[in-house]
Amino acid sequence: MRIAPALLTASLLLASSAFTKDKPEKGFKALFNGKDLTGWEKAKENEGTFSVKDGAIVAQGPRCHLYYTGPINKHNWKNFELKVDVMTLPSSNGGIYFHTEYQEKNWPSKGFEVQVNNSHSDWRRSGGLYAVADNKEKVAEDGKWFTEHIIVKDNHVTIFVDGKKTSEWTQPADWKGGSSGPGRVISSGTVALQGHDPKSTIHYKNIRIKALK
Repeated sequence: MRIAPALLTASLLLASSAFTKDKPEKGFKALFNGKDLTGWEKAKENEGTFSVKDGAIVAQGPRCHLYYTGPINKHNWKNFELKVDVMTLPSSNGGIYFHTEYQEKNWPSKGFEVQVNNSHSDWRRSGGLYAVADNKEKVAEDGKWFTEHIIVKDNHVTIFVDGKKTSEWTQPADWKGGSSGPGRVISSGTVALQGHDPKSTIHYKNIRIKALK
């Protein structure tokens, strides 16, 4: 079958773009190479939940978490800016953790979760600091890429979705972790991605971070 040149060119461009490594902004370092999970480690439960497809990390399956354990900054940040491009399918739930550490099973007990959820039954929407400073407003659409931007500076957290501020929180001096337990305190640690449940499909790509003083 003869393929029209215009269609062939478009197909090649689409195929090549799917595997092109995203270039982070100046000052940021990429944590994901767009090809495989080098530098990342899966929790020891439901490891098939995470895969790499078309230049993105895909979370789809029973609960599992994927931790950055690579060499950049010895996978440990206190003050930083983190940007992650995200795409959700309808009724999906996920999350991006910071100040966490590798854990073999269960929900991470250390650090904070930034919510990824545009239409799941959970009312907490994308861009909120889960169970600490939640966002109730829908700020992104399923099936479209959006960027979650997390800034942590000393005891202050600010979160943006596509440039819109969605959550802001300053940790009180007497904070003990709130209802989520003693591990939900500003400290330091790595980044993790959440696979929430078999009915949720989340795509994560262009994961980049900048250390702050």
